[in-house]
Amino acid sequence: MLPGESPTEHKGQPGLVSAALSGLCPRCGSKTLFVAPAALADECSACGLEIVSLERGGRFVGVVTMLLALALILAALGVDEWLRLPLWMSLLIWAPLTVVAVIGGLRFYKTMWVYHQYEESRP
Repeated sequence: MLPGESPTEHKGQPGLVSAALSGLCPRCGSKTLFVAPAALADECSACGLEIVSLERGGRFVGVVTMLLALALILAALGVDEWLRLPLWMSLLIWAPLTVVAVIGGLRFYKTMWVYHQYEESRP
């Protein structure tokens, strides 16, 4: 809690993970942050917040994707060394897991960035 804030100022606000999963607007809390699985909306259709202006500077999406790829590759190599799965089973496991991990990671990163920029832009 910051100095000068009341203990109930952040009460009822969703956590960052639930906001990322649900795509909640930082201003009004409606589910309008994303228009596609990992693409931010231009503006909130409920309150009119310009989300695109808050996204500026969030250029490290490639770094996030590369770190996720590295973690998934290391996990796949470890599982392959441990279980020796056939190639078709590895593809069946790792292809959907990769898609879910990348979309989830990007949604979390973009939500974190938008919420951070929104908090900085508030008076």
